[in-house]
Amino acid sequence: MARILVLDDDPSVRTAVHRILEREGHTVLERSKSIGALEFWRTNGADLIITDVYMPDRDGIELLLEFRAEAPRLPFVVMSGGGVAGNLDSLKDAMLLGAVHTLAKPFSRDELLAAVSHALGAEP
Repeated sequence: MARILVLDDDPSVRTAVHRILEREGHTVLERSKSIGALEFWRTNGADLIITDVYMPDRDGIELLLEFRAEAPRLPFVVMSGGGVAGNLDSLKDAMLLGAVHTLAKPFSRDELLAAVSHALGAEP
């Protein structure tokens, strides 16, 4: 099974994603901030990153670009509820910038598991 890093400022989202993935046998690491995520990954490792787009410290698109510079083959699943404006264009941007899958919040357990399965099996 995979080691997955989940980044989201909403504790309820992190908890739900963590529980679903852990029940499937994955090891799940969590962070509420994107600042310092690259250093955290360097120290703790992960086979997959799942990140929210809209976070108070830095958005997930910037995070994706930062990781791409260092780990271009590391798969990313980017999720978003559209932020305050409800705009989901950022998910399209994430795909253009190298995310292997996106999830629009709210998403189901099956959608999350399908995204993770696709990301872990996909060639970046």
